[in-house]
Amino acid sequence: MRHTKPDYDLIIAGGGMVGSALACALGETDLRIALLEGAPLDCIRPEPEPDLRVSAISRASQRIFAAVGAWDDMTAWRVSPFRDMRVWDATGFGHIHFDSATIGEPLLGWIIENRVIQYTLLERVRQLAAVELLCPTALKTAEPLKGPGWRVRLDDGREFTTQLLVGADGAQSKVRQQAGIATRGWSYDQKAVVGNVRTAKPHQATAWQRFLPTGPLAFLPLHDGRCSIVWSTTPEQADRLLTLDDAAFAEALAEAFDQRLGEIIEVGRRGAFPLRLQHTRDYVRPGLALIGDAAHVVHPLAGQGVNLGLLDAATLAEVILDALATGQEIGALKALRRYERWRKADNLLMLGVMDGFKRLFSNSLPTVGLLRNLGLSLTDAAGPLKNLIARRAMGLEGDLPRLARNML
Repeated sequence: MRHTKPDYDLIIAGGGMVGSALACALGETDLRIALLEGAPLDCIRPEPEPDLRVSAISRASQRIFAAVGAWDDMTAWRVSPFRDMRVWDATGFGHIHFDSATIGEPLLGWIIENRVIQYTLLERVRQLAAVELLCPTALKTAEPLKGPGWRVRLDDGREFTTQLLVGADGAQSKVRQQAGIATRGWSYDQKAVVGNVRTAKPHQATAWQRFLPTGPLAFLPLHDGRCSIVWSTTPEQADRLLTLDDAAFAEALAEAFDQRLGEIIEVGRRGAFPLRLQHTRDYVRPGLALIGDAAHVVHPLAGQGVNLGLLDAATLAEVILDALATGQEIGALKALRRYERWRKADNLLMLGVMDGFKRLFSNSLPTVGLLRNLGLSLTDAAGPLKNLIARRAMGLEGDLPRLARNML
């Protein structure tokens, strides 16, 4: 049976950091690609004040940004490298210090505002002839065709067909829901309070994290000397923190952080979002793939969420390019299964490790606390093990896609 040629070879639902990275990675091919983004570009463009939401970008993710031609523009906006990471337990003596110099690297990673990443990638998309940016619009419904591919309807009423539909549309993915793919997971009964503050002492290009009984509190270095905070705590405390005036919030924050960077001398606006763990049973269906938060949601305590998603995007791009090179249909389940096998095990491992850390540090039993503190301090003293952990988190080790590898 002869099938009608689809409107697009690939439709990516979701123009966030992960979806736009995938579009950039495939934007110099002969594919016909549509990228759907729900927000107008003017609403995404970075403002003079730093965004409330930031990401800790690994070396592997930076290589992906460089490979797709977006890194230089990101640095032209603002990025903040960090060379050290200090973690300690508020209830004991345990601590660990990661130092880029000890593993022979110039830095551990970068703290970059989510809006800077997304806007820069979307601007790069607009330069690529293979990609049509449909913005502002979002996917409303999707259904499989009788032949290969999917039909999608957008919220502006337009309909298109595609060989391959990619869900990069977040934790509440419409693509995943329309495909009937189930998820597993649970709420952490926590919210993350985020904001930007200025401290009396300099941040020293260091990512700081203190584990409190209610959740981790991170101070992440920003380009202008301020810190972005991510304070994971109970929903009740989070709601209370949002209602405090600046002086009261600054006092509570400095106390929770053990005054490690002195007094909080300036407080910006604040926000909060709920935390959960979530993982899909399947990443792929015939003619469909899920990437980023549409496939997996992880606790932010180690800042790995967006890095996992970017590795998804780079891996799926490689699988698609390899399928094209060997004459396969890019939506064929055989090709897409390779992407699922490649990424699912690594993602499950990271989700499990982050969930274990969250539970370990929130356990108040004295014996568990003692073992936790001993484990931190012993790992800090064990140079080879500590360096291996750091290199893995930085994206310097593991089965990486081509875009994320150091080709030098």
